[in-house]
Amino acid sequence: MEFVERRDFLKSAAALAAPAASKPPNLLFLFPDQLRHDFIEPNDARIPVRTPNLKRLAAEGVRFTRAVTPAPLCAPARACLASGLEYDRCRVPTNAQNYPLDQPTLYQMLRQGGYHVMGCGKFDLHKPELDWGLDGKRLIREWGFSDGIDNEGKHDGTRAFQLAGRPKGPFLAYLDQRGLAHLHVEDYEKRKSKADVFPTPLPDESYGDNWIARNGLALLDAAPRGKPWFLQVNFNGPHDPWDITASMEQRCRGTSFSGPNRSTQLTLEQHVAVRQNYAAMIENIDRLVGDFLAKVKQRGEEANTLVVFASDHGEMLGDHDLWAKRHPYQGSTGVPLIVRGPGVRAGRVVKDPATTLDVTATFLDYAGLPRPAGMDSRSLRPWLTGGRNPRDYVLSGMDDWRLVLQGDYKYVRGWKKTGPLLFHLGRDPQENDNLVASQPALAARMAKLLDG
Repeated sequence: MEFVERRDFLKSAAALAAPAASKPPNLLFLFPDQLRHDFIEPNDARIPVRTPNLKRLAAEGVRFTRAVTPAPLCAPARACLASGLEYDRCRVPTNAQNYPLDQPTLYQMLRQGGYHVMGCGKFDLHKPELDWGLDGKRLIREWGFSDGIDNEGKHDGTRAFQLAGRPKGPFLAYLDQRGLAHLHVEDYEKRKSKADVFPTPLPDESYGDNWIARNGLALLDAAPRGKPWFLQVNFNGPHDPWDITASMEQRCRGTSFSGPNRSTQLTLEQHVAVRQNYAAMIENIDRLVGDFLAKVKQRGEEANTLVVFASDHGEMLGDHDLWAKRHPYQGSTGVPLIVRGPGVRAGRVVKDPATTLDVTATFLDYAGLPRPAGMDSRSLRPWLTGGRNPRDYVLSGMDDWRLVLQGDYKYVRGWKKTGPLLFHLGRDPQENDNLVASQPALAARMAKLLDG
């Protein structure tokens, strides 16, 4: 089925919006960049990351322990969520493409359906252009937002500054006004290796995620009362480089981490330092999550706000001698997914595979808006309220490889580094034992799921 034409859907969304007598919930989407699934609490005891606010959010809602991204790369993952379409249909196969402005977005649907739609942080919906507008509003309205600030990602902001000799987005403009932009760019130029873990010269107040959080809280303060709102907060962390502030470094050094799985690149001491910095960025994001939860409570809207915490993709952190994302292993594809809100069963832990693609339809469902014909995303609401999984299996992919998860099994096809892979994630969470040769029939059955 084809995606319905934009103006036809927007008319139907407005017509089918929930009546005023039953006010739809507010929607808060907290969305860090490059946060892998196992680096939040409650987690493996070998990963000493302290995230009390996320731990509380999970205790008050549903936590998915085996959620994956539809595509482990910034722009495609975010395009999938904006459109509700699987990777092969989202029309953004790499970071080199803009989100097509003729393709409907979740944000347009919510705005036309009566929501005040806000967003801040790194959206990456026009990644190759390196131009966000100094106020961060260049394409905000076109994407469907009522208000917002789209800012630079970590590497893109400094690269744009180097090419233009001046800020091209709101975060570097903010730093420039305080005489810190050149200092920040010079700091990034010094970071030549994954092992560079020295602190940023920026003060805590000017640190990127802290600035993004202030923008989000200000947007929420300015949101009109009496109208449901949607707010998406896209943190820049814990994406590399590992540029934590001096105060964050004081808190993280000395924390004991184990090294990565099957790595030969850095020394154990270097790997531990990288993981300390990565964890410090996550703990800072957790603190900011607490600020947003407190703000919602202060507004008297806690009982009627659906909160979703997830990430666009993970970070390999040296596992299997790999870094960053774009890889089919769980360190790259596995992401956190926590949902709390009205009607959501508290304390439920879901171990079946799930996909963050389904966040899109979930927001539409809670908003009382229809899921468009042709949208791949499916609402998690039945699962959140105690019912069954809406999917028998979930998919993810990037470039030429595709993977499918069903139950405890994960099958990968098309990855040029190894050939086909089959893992039992329950018995082998590190993905060291490829079962393709020992279980050919199961591998063939899983492969058929990729063919639809």
